Amino acid sequence: MVLGSMAPRRRWLLLGLTALAAVALIAAGAVVITRLTGDNKPGGAPVAGSPTPSPVGTPTPSPSGPPPGADITGPLNLLLVGVDTRVSVPGWEPHSDAVLVLHVPKGLDRAYLFSLPRDLLVDIPAFPKAGYKGGKTKLTHAMSYGSRVPGKPKQPSTAQGYELLRSTVSGYTGLRIDAGAVLTFNGFDRLVDALGGVDIYVDQRVASLHRRPDGKYRESAPGGYTGPQQVYEKGDRHLNGWQALDYARQRYITGGDYARQRHQQQLIRAMTRKILDEGLARQPERVDQVVSALGDTLVYVGGRRIVDIAYALSGLPENRFTLVGLPGSGVGKGSAYRGEQLTAEGRKFLTELRAGRADAYLAAHPKLVVKN
Repeated sequence: MVLGSMAPRRRWLLLGLTALAAVALIAAGAVVITRLTGDNKPGGAPVAGSPTPSPVGTPTPSPSGPPPGADITGPLNLLLVGVDTRVSVPGWEPHSDAVLVLHVPKGLDRAYLFSLPRDLLVDIPAFPKAGYKGGKTKLTHAMSYGSRVPGKPKQPSTAQGYELLRSTVSGYTGLRIDAGAVLTFNGFDRLVDALGGVDIYVDQRVASLHRRPDGKYRESAPGGYTGPQQVYEKGDRHLNGWQALDYARQRYITGGDYARQRHQQQLIRAMTRKILDEGLARQPERVDQVVSALGDTLVYVGGRRIVDIAYALSGLPENRFTLVGLPGSGVGKGSAYRGEQLTAEGRKFLTELRAGRADAYLAAHPKLVVKN
């Protein structure tokens, strides 16, 4: 999809859409969850420093009135989830393949984006709504366990799965999650194409497990896939939608899942740069229009309208948007792999983040800051 070939209205609508996923990790609005569930009550906890959530709809402030989201002062903790939703498989439960948290301290003048490993061993709390009794297992399972609807084995609920994932992430990090979004792979593909692609520095050679150079999927074979592979060579690259998605999915590379987390963060920052350059987050009517265009590729759960949060964060300086890589290691005995755990250095970052000392901690541990 090339931006120049779109009608102006459609182009702006799609560009506004990316503000939902890139700027501040808000990928949709309460309108989406309302339409998907038929519930007129916004879900999730209210945003810190904000009044009771207002009804969903396009805000039309008077010329003399405050802009949307002007009363949001922070702190904010936003959760973005990339989900594997194999729609061709009936009853497939959503798995959280990517879990990212954006922390914006009070004042909204800086932000920290970090990922949690999909295989991170965590305590998943009991979730009676899905019939789950709780236990210690991989983070990725929280979404699938929570999505189960008793009596409807072939109809998992992504929004319900997010509830359990949100509780699990909040319990592990000690951060209250104010709003979040669940984005399918197809939705991410569309977001990047809507921007006309993204410019990114590929920091290591990455050979695709899934795609051919022409973008088509490689054929399945015993033990994996067969056929020519798309390769992302090190250096400055321009990636279209399927390439960006493919690049961000690869984890059988040097650095494994930790390298994949880094690449996902870099892509979100690249998208954010484009959105800030266009000033799209300050166009509430565009942001609100986009919600209905996404359909079921994206689910938003939050206490405030997306237009409020997007506008509140639109003034975030690009040089204060810090990517943080939390180091970890495998857990298990011998060949019995159980999952991942963060190192003491990684866990300490979460402690310092909650205490408002993230800048000092990162200055003392510069290797945690993701470059490029």
